[in-house]
Amino acid sequence: MIDIAFSKLAIIGVAALVFIGPERLPKVARMAGTMLGRAQRYINDVKAEVSREMELDELRKMHKDVQAAASDVENTISRNFSHAEKEMHSVWNETPASDDNPLMEPPTFDQVSEKSRNFRKKKLARTSGLPSWYKRQTGHRSHVISGAARVAKYRSSASSQSRSFFH
Repeated sequence: MIDIAFSKLAIIGVAALVFIGPERLPKVARMAGTMLGRAQRYINDVKAEVSREMELDELRKMHKDVQAAASDVENTISRNFSHAEKEMHSVWNETPASDDNPLMEPPTFDQVSEKSRNFRKKKLARTSGLPSWYKRQTGHRSHVISGAARVAKYRSSASSQSRSFFH
């Protein structure tokens, strides 16, 4: 801003004292201080407004860029989707309906039973290698029991005593 040295301030103070007088000097100094404060606030407000406008311009540019990128992506996706759809239509229209296609007919009972047998063998191979203490610790069930039997097994002794009391 303005570069004023101490000697220049002293000269200005002496001149103000001579011209204004010692009685009105504090009042004038207060008024000058309030005007200087108002000017600084006004300058700060202008700076803040300018920076806000610059940020808004940047955001508008960024918004336009994002919209352009989104429209490009949308166009690319729609083009690729339509291209894939055309290819699928051409593949389905060119392929003759054949009776030997394994995906078109349901599996037979023998195929299903063979698959379940293989699954059981694989399951047995996976679990039989584990020690029994590990199976017990991790909660592997070795026998199938009903829900009522499981409830009876884990029922606390206090609830069974109160149950017999009321019935």
